[in-house]
Formats: sequence, structure tokens, C-alpha cells
Amino acid sequence: MSATDVFFDTNVLLYLLSVDADKADRAETLLQSGGHISVQVLNEFTSVATRKLKLSWAETTEVLGIVRTVCEVSPITEETHDRALNLSERYQFAFYDALIVASALISECRTLYSEDLQSGQQVAGALRIVNPFQ
Repeated sequence: MSATDVFFDTNVLLYLLSVDADKADRAETLLQSGGHISVQVLNEFTSVATRKLKLSWAETTEVLGIVRTVCEVSPITEETHDRALNLSERYQFAFYDALIVASALISECRTLYSEDLQSGQQVAGALRIVNPFQ
């Protein structure tokens, strides 16, 4: 599996900040090879880091800067939205999860690392969801 075909859900990247050393190390190892994220991932990460984890804006910006240097960032477009609507209905994903899946598919990724979605699930015959902490 190459970095060009991996997409990270927000929850995986948030483990970079975890007190759980095993999960933090696993997230860091996965991220070292690079991959894809979407603007949605950046937004969700920022919200959780500043509100729930109480990181300063400077700390949050620093971590995001590192993530952005190793990951290609995909925009959220009308195409992403339309694809997410279809995926949400077809697979019964919550809409914001469907946006992540749609972004991964549009980025032509083969693997979506996520702790929140069903590990092992195949989507649209092209994307496999993997919980990297199992």
C-alpha cells in the first residue's frame, strides 16, 4: 500500500495528540508515509484540538502544518457533496462520515483509516475501511 492510496479520517490524526502512547505511535507511523485528507479533516481536527483538547491556536496550527506537509489536502466540492449524499443513502453512513468516504473515493484512495466506521467494509468496490488500532 502506497501513501498515494491512503486516506485518514480525523479520529486517526487526533491520536497524534493522545496520552495513549501506543495509539499515538501508531498514528505517527502511519502518517510518516503520507496520504490524503480533506479540508473537512482539517476543520474537524481544529475544532476538537482547540475545544476539547484545549490546545492553543499556535499548538494547533503547528500540528496541522506538519500534517499538511505529509498529506495531500482535497477540497470539499459540489461533487464531494453529491457523492456523499449517495453514499449516505446507499450505505447508511452519517452524512459527515459519508463526506469523508466520498473524499477518499474522489482522491482514488484504496484504504480509509478510520476508527469510527466499520473496519473491513468495502465501499463502491474501490475503498476498504481499516481501523488501524485493532
